[in-house]
Amino acid sequence: MAARKSSRSAERSQPGVHLADFLQSLAEFLDSRLTPGDRLCVALSGGRDSVVLLHALRELDLPGVYSVELSALHVHHGLSANADAWADFCTKLCAEWGIPLRLRRVDVPRNSGTGLEAAARALRHEAFADCGPVGANGKQWVALAHHRDDQAETVLLNLLRGAGVDGAGGMLAERPHGDAGVRLIRPLLDRPRSALEAYAASHRLLWIDDESNADTEFRRNYLRHEVMPRLAARFPGCDAALARAATHFSEGAGLLADLAEFDRLATAPGGRIEIARLKNLSTPRARNLLRHELRLAGSPAPDTRWIDEALRQLGSERAEAATCVSVGRHQLHAYRGEVHVVEIQPPAPEDPVFWAGERVLPWAGGVLRFSEVTGAGLSCALLAAGALRVARRSGGERLQLDAKRPRRALRNLLQEAGIPPWQRERLPFLWCGDALAWIGAVGMDCRFACAPGEPGLLVEWDLRVAEAVR
Repeated sequence: MAARKSSRSAERSQPGVHLADFLQSLAEFLDSRLTPGDRLCVALSGGRDSVVLLHALRELDLPGVYSVELSALHVHHGLSANADAWADFCTKLCAEWGIPLRLRRVDVPRNSGTGLEAAARALRHEAFADCGPVGANGKQWVALAHHRDDQAETVLLNLLRGAGVDGAGGMLAERPHGDAGVRLIRPLLDRPRSALEAYAASHRLLWIDDESNADTEFRRNYLRHEVMPRLAARFPGCDAALARAATHFSEGAGLLADLAEFDRLATAPGGRIEIARLKNLSTPRARNLLRHELRLAGSPAPDTRWIDEALRQLGSERAEAATCVSVGRHQLHAYRGEVHVVEIQPPAPEDPVFWAGERVLPWAGGVLRFSEVTGAGLSCALLAAGALRVARRSGGERLQLDAKRPRRALRNLLQEAGIPPWQRERLPFLWCGDALAWIGAVGMDCRFACAPGEPGLLVEWDLRVAEAVR
């Protein structure tokens, strides 16, 4: 791996490229977005495209013109023997240009099940979501250096993967990222690769080459080096045509999202989609609505076979009892006539967990919280009679919630409390010796109720830290 320097031959070979237009286009993109006090961080790999973007933003003088702080982020994946050299290059480049740099090292799992490239991308995007403090007005921008040729490759790759209208829309010029006020932007998405090459040549920029970019075993590299040149030879301007198609697909996806929101208002008056109302939609609109519901839950859009299987199960007579379709990290369930999209969580531990006074105890993807109170919760005096342990459901448990009512089977209590089936096997059961004192999401046995003025222990099962249900 060696740093490369542009020659002016690239600039001479592109007579139609005007460098002033390049900066003007970048400035127009930023004018409608940046406000004083924002922070803008460039995802700097050290390759030509990200170096060009960082240099161009430096030329625009963001601190002086926009009152926006400019910085860079380099994610060190450690996958290449040259990774340390790339990090050193970015460090020296930013020091020379007077731009603050954050260096983030990540450990990419080699057996994630999604592939090394996808795992690295996921960790890289995690780093983007945590690229530093937001600006004074709560806005943090992360700029990526994707250009028009990248967009054309993305559209073609997604189409070959069987993507629908949403996936065929390619990369967005702007989108929110995470929950910390970060927004990803691609200011160069409408500029061809040749424009970046000419800019780098004009300013005699140095950059580094990632040797993996030449490996055509990767599908994107195969398209870039083998397919796109042949398409361009036969269909001049195919990159621009594919990029325009991405815009059309993206607009179509937006219209389908609007239609899904309209259908959701009609089918989910109480907040969740009612199965009976879903059945009144045509099959294409029902598919569109379920895809939309999954996207709202943070799930990648499944293929049509998955959607059709979900609709088949929801349309069956046993939808209430049997519907459970999984896609990625989510499951779709039917419960009490409604559609639930649930993120898959860890099961309850096989072995009991003894409580030793912790304030917080992890349990099945959520946490148990223990608080000392007075005159409420479980009686500390009664709990002292035996060791406290948290265990999973074993069967046959009974609980008496009210002294005026009989002890009842857990199955009846769960149904009355409206606890859905996918949560029932994860419920925490707090035992005091051989006596059942409390069940998460159900309540405590009245025998352990704290008397007025007596020290008590309040136990809560908090699922909000892990579970998202629509």
